Amino acid sequence: MIRVFDVVLSLLGLLFGFPVLILIYVLGLLDTGAPLFRQTRVGRGKQPFTLVKFRTMAVDTASVASHLASSASITRLGAFLRKTKLDELPQLWNVLRGEMSLVGPRPNLFNQEELIAERELRAVYDVRPGITGLAQVQGIDMSTPALLAETDQQMIRSMSISLYFSLILQTALGKGAGDRVVH
Repeated sequence: MIRVFDVVLSLLGLLFGFPVLILIYVLGLLDTGAPLFRQTRVGRGKQPFTLVKFRTMAVDTASVASHLASSASITRLGAFLRKTKLDELPQLWNVLRGEMSLVGPRPNLFNQEELIAERELRAVYDVRPGITGLAQVQGIDMSTPALLAETDQQMIRSMSISLYFSLILQTALGKGAGDRVVH
């Protein structure tokens, strides 16, 4: 049932959000010259997929987890996109393609070995990764791998339609700080 909601909501989001997507894309061209950011992430069953987001950091920023990146690499537009979570909008395409869900554990990088081990212990890779989840609304990011994996496991075990919509609503209302960066 959740997959049906994922498809319908991502289609509606892409359709009605199209003007916003185009505006951010154009602003991104002016900001960095390369408005879309693509990165290989760990998906369901530990299969790789290409996550798409709006770029929030300078083009030459190292490909590391956000909590390991310097805040100096975040552009002015990028800071706004991160704060409003609009940088995540292109991931609706990943949801539509079946690589992600609207709600699930945030997909990590393959070089985050400690997090991968923690998530494997808790069967987190049995589900699609998500744009948002329980850890995100609670302000837990990838800098605390064990806590993140435990929170992901808790969310997966208690997933229901009401929790799904609650986490989407909490995210839309701005709950959670997102991934922190090094200051």
